[in-house]
Amino acid sequence: MTACPCGGPSYETCCGPRHDRSHPAETAEALMRSRYTAFTRGDALYLRDTQLAPTRNESWEETARWAKSVTWLSLELHDRERGLPGDDAGVVEFTARYLEDGTIFGLHERSTFTLRESRWIYDAGKPDVTKTKVERNAPCPCGSGKKFKACHA
Repeated sequence: MTACPCGGPSYETCCGPRHDRSHPAETAEALMRSRYTAFTRGDALYLRDTQLAPTRNESWEETARWAKSVTWLSLELHDRERGLPGDDAGVVEFTARYLEDGTIFGLHERSTFTLRESRWIYDAGKPDVTKTKVERNAPCPCGSGKKFKACHA
């Protein structure tokens, strides 16, 4: 089994059942984690189906192409408020890191989620993005153990 990109033990038991729609996210945090994993897989339809309105002025196909073109590095959960079974709203604060064109981007967001028709939906969030240039001789942030210039440069 493959480890789940969101940090779960395996994709097959964590986000996979959410993505194939057989087991909806039980909490706002579970939805946020499954959306991160959908970005790592370029699953534009899942992203579209789990949010109220588009967050970018581009098509879902463009979002999927972009998501597949970057190297996703990590997801870090900082905080959550409500968003548990029995709640109708929740907030999840996280940082998603990805590598694009020799730069590590840290997307920090405090996202709001609402329960609609018994399913959690991403409502809104204002991302704060940081950028860090990777030096060519530095270890590659993807975790390969190679120098950046021999891996993702």
